[in-house]
Amino acid sequence: MVDLSGASWRKSSYSGNGGTCVEVADGFPGVMPVRDSKDPEGGALVVPADAWRAFVGAVKAGSFPNA
Repeated sequence: MVDLSGASWRKSSYSGNGGTCVEVADGFPGVMPVRDSKDPEGGALVVPADAWRAFVGAVKAGSFPNA
């Protein structure tokens, strides 16, 4: 389990508009904590860093069509 009590959250530059923002917390070796900015107390996903990099790469490559 990762202690996120001191996490410094920032909105992802790839978050959409209209309140659909994803926040991430840097500084956790090997993992990337991710949470919904609309529900910051609702918990966070802790994703392996390699998986997060692959996801961000796919977003940049346009692999996910706009909904």
